[in-house]
Amino acid sequence: MKMLLGGNWVDRADKIEVLNPFDGSVVDTVPQSSLADVEEALATAERGARVMANMTGYERYEILMKVADLMRERADDLARTITLEEGKILGEAQIEATRAREIIVLSAEEAKRLSGEVIPLDGAPGVAGKLGFTLRVPCGVVVGISPFNFPLHLVCHKVGPAFAAGNACIIKPATDTPLSALKLIELFTEAGAPAEAVQCLTGPGGALGNALCSDPRVRKITFTGSRDIGERICQVAGLKRVTMELGSNAPLIVMPDADPKRVAAAAAMSGFSNAGQVCISTQRVIAHNDIYGDLLDAMTDVAAGISTGNPLEGATGMGPMIREEDSERVASWVSEATGAGARVLTGGVRNGQLYQPTVVADVRPEMKISHDEIFGPVVGVSQAPDIDTAIEMANDTKYGLSAAIFTQNVDWAMQFVRKCESGNIHVNWGTQWRADLMPYGGLKDSGMGKEGPKYAVQEMTETKMAVFHLPE
Repeated sequence: MKMLLGGNWVDRADKIEVLNPFDGSVVDTVPQSSLADVEEALATAERGARVMANMTGYERYEILMKVADLMRERADDLARTITLEEGKILGEAQIEATRAREIIVLSAEEAKRLSGEVIPLDGAPGVAGKLGFTLRVPCGVVVGISPFNFPLHLVCHKVGPAFAAGNACIIKPATDTPLSALKLIELFTEAGAPAEAVQCLTGPGGALGNALCSDPRVRKITFTGSRDIGERICQVAGLKRVTMELGSNAPLIVMPDADPKRVAAAAAMSGFSNAGQVCISTQRVIAHNDIYGDLLDAMTDVAAGISTGNPLEGATGMGPMIREEDSERVASWVSEATGAGARVLTGGVRNGQLYQPTVVADVRPEMKISHDEIFGPVVGVSQAPDIDTAIEMANDTKYGLSAAIFTQNVDWAMQFVRKCESGNIHVNWGTQWRADLMPYGGLKDSGMGKEGPKYAVQEMTETKMAVFHLPE
């Protein structure tokens, strides 16, 4: 595919091969952008920001709704593209394509709701004859940098609100999975988006990302990815608004009144979908001593029943990881844990980029599979004697994106909600759950700012305060 730059679909002599993670075949190629391409994109976006600022909210709404209609028409192609370039099973890719369209619809609605407020200035001492109100205005140029694991869904969470808020947007998708983003941007052009309003640069994130994020013409950066890259972006960004959706090693507490089978089903869904390559995948299960044995049995049964293989085949329950070096890393972390006394109950077998769904028992906090983000299909299980200890273990991390608890005890649940250091809290489900209209973001090193179109639009606009000094 070509990339959209300066209002035109362009190619370059230097190509990047997009590989199928299952069999290594070449799905397509994309251009490798240069620093000159970055400069052209920024200059174009500057013009585009002025064009977008002059559009009405309803005009932006109409374009976004046309994009959503096109996404519905091409849902099958979008889902298949996701599977081919990313490796998740087709059923999960179909869900992603559906949710991506919903994000665009939600963004369209927000385009009609940009509003300010009247400020009661006469509430200040000695103030009379003043009328104050606020206006929300676009930031200008927004750069959206997205990861490989949701190559359509997370791009929509960036370009949809940016467009709704009246900004020009430059998308830099993950190098491994650029095709879904390019197909989405193609739909924006078909729907009548201004030529300068939306662009997509393909290529390695290091040089391109630094050039984009450090440029003063960019007023807003929205990034989803690892904690370390997020920190580097913040260091080069300068005086800009930033939204950082970063990593996690999400904990799930299981109290003795929980149903082990129900917990096992939720832990499998939220721990092994997309081969565990989800920032809110259940990674650490912290089980009360009284339910520990029964829970291990239930989790082992469920995980052992998940088949791996070709993600395009309907019988496959889990596809490959994105790169072989990632599956090698996961294998090494599991090996380190077992060498330190942990037990693999099921899985632990690697075949290239396919890594079997794995349950590891007797995990301790100092093991990598507990304190780092594994980003793979491994769930580690530890014991805790009471709710206080379990919450302390859950909080013993630099991350805080999503956490969950299973219990029927309201006091335990509320203690967890109040004391758990996480931006997303779930009661009686796993850690991997998100409705796209909710405010979504992390605490601690899991990031800053919120996604969800309503909240992202607030992050992608700025407030102007107007005061009318009326005659006495």
